[in-house]
Amino acid sequence: MVSPFDLKTVLLAKHGQHVALIHFPIAMFISAVAFDLISQWTKRRGLADAAYYNLLVAAISTVPVLATGILAWQFQLEGQKLKGILLLHLVLACVSTMMIWLVWWVHFRARRRTVLLPSYRLTVEFVAVGIVALTGHLGGFLSGVNGPG
Repeated sequence: MVSPFDLKTVLLAKHGQHVALIHFPIAMFISAVAFDLISQWTKRRGLADAAYYNLLVAAISTVPVLATGILAWQFQLEGQKLKGILLLHLVLACVSTMMIWLVWWVHFRARRRTVLLPSYRLTVEFVAVGIVALTGHLGGFLSGVNGPG
């Protein structure tokens, strides 16, 4: 019988932890961007606050997602050199994480200084959503959801 406390068993489950965790920061980030966009249109402070806190949670939750992705690579592929879609997925995952943290930092800095959010942030947010979507799309191919993988 397999021990439920065996680290390899937990991380190499058919639906590994990375696959289960990744949806949370994606959903939080996209929701935050939607809240920010709506708050821009309606000038409602409550929606801007919701955007900020969703961004904070999305940024923090990228840390375990990256960790589990790297651990899955180390355990499942035994640290082999990455190539192709898997390498592109890893690079885009790092860029996505940096973009999510950047968007949060822009919001954080504006709140701390009690100034208006810069108008360029919406462009940065939309680019970040695109990168996150592309990263997730490639991850879907790797997991077999979007096709062979």
